[in-house]
Amino acid sequence: MTSARTALEAFLAALRGRNASDGTITEYRRNAGEFLDHLAERGVDWRAPDRATVRAWLASLADRQLSPSAVGGRLAAVRSLYRHAAREGLISADPLAGVRSPRRPGRLPRVLSVDEAASLVTAPTRAAPRDEALTRRDAAMLELLYATGMRISELAALTLGRVDLAARRLRVIGKGNKERELLFGAPAAAALGAYLATARGVLAARADGPSEALFLNVRGTPLSARGARMIVDRWAARSGVPKRTSPHTLRHSFATHLLEGGADLRSVQELLGHANLATTQIYTHLSDASLRSTYRAAHPRAGRARSSR
Repeated sequence: MTSARTALEAFLAALRGRNASDGTITEYRRNAGEFLDHLAERGVDWRAPDRATVRAWLASLADRQLSPSAVGGRLAAVRSLYRHAAREGLISADPLAGVRSPRRPGRLPRVLSVDEAASLVTAPTRAAPRDEALTRRDAAMLELLYATGMRISELAALTLGRVDLAARRLRVIGKGNKERELLFGAPAAAALGAYLATARGVLAARADGPSEALFLNVRGTPLSARGARMIVDRWAARSGVPKRTSPHTLRHSFATHLLEGGADLRSVQELLGHANLATTQIYTHLSDASLRSTYRAAHPRAGRARSSR
């Protein structure tokens, strides 16, 4: 009989074989492992948990006041585990077949206006620098995030060899270990050039050895995705943009502003690295909402019908 942990490790190995990212594997290990622990605590055979046990697990997630998105992510990991086990002949039937994910609210992503995005990405250049090297680094990071729409994890993983400053191009490794090329404009090029000219060397000198990472932390070692996220959060708080503005808000803003400027959906899909066009189409709703708002504000006969009295 295959143990639950052996089945889990085989499932994770299969994910690695499909070039899943380290973050995805860590998340699936945590979420699927949590469910297996739930079964073990109740003495339930992992191969055939009954519906009551599954419902009890879902209820425990609700008791923790997890969002529908968080619950759905955990359920997706467990479903994937059991589908893999069924394909490998470890179980006879999928015990989660028919279990529905909680309904997610149809909220659109948060997007900054063009002026708000500009205020955020230029915030470091307007501040009195405590550490000039770090300020130049932060300016380059924010400009690149908004100019390219890359994920914060992709930014943290950038190396010197993947950036062509003269051509204003860079290459990132996205989800599924897929590489794509991104473009950036003059403001981002100027900020990145200023960082590379002196600031990166100042930071690199603080470490014991050399690094190929493009962005370095205060100790001169590669900046982590978590560290990069904290930097964006700090400048968002200082620049006066709406609360809960995150690195992904810049990504959403990048896509929406491109569409509002006339870019076609397929090009935006490629720049974002979305596997499916349907994922990118949510930005058309955001763009349409902005268009309607502008129309209502600008056109003299766009509002409510006026009384003829």
